[in-house]
Amino acid sequence: MSLLGKTAPDFTLFNNKKEAVTLSALRGRKVVLAFYPAAFTGVCEKELCTLRDQFAGVEASGAAVLGISVDMPFSNNAFAAKTGATFPLLSDVHREVTRAYGVIWPNFAGIAGLEVANRSVFVIDAGGSVVYEWIAPNPGVEPDYAAVNAVAVS
Repeated sequence: MSLLGKTAPDFTLFNNKKEAVTLSALRGRKVVLAFYPAAFTGVCEKELCTLRDQFAGVEASGAAVLGISVDMPFSNNAFAAKTGATFPLLSDVHREVTRAYGVIWPNFAGIAGLEVANRSVFVIDAGGSVVYEWIAPNPGVEPDYAAVNAVAVS
């Protein structure tokens, strides 16, 4: 089910510094939500480094960038340090937000019962509506960073 054109599901999650972050508190500015499957995996590390490097203009425009995974805040904090992420990494350990956005990926890496976030990106406008949605056909596929960047800074 697509969220495009709909109000983004609200949430409160802990970031990598164990601080609560609520999506609705960011109203008035654009928000980029970048879901990633797992800290310390090759494609996720590449994605976070690309977001860090290519999305500096997004943050400079006043938009917020948030990474979301099912990893614990402690893992996300170490992952942020390793990648030099300049934006918060949120922990959806209960998988509620991942489910609300329709991006749960079951049996990750062939491990029965291991549910993670599929790689996906949502851009939410200042009013709280989803204006861009990209969901990978599988977790190994990266988003079109230029397309996300264009929507996020427009």
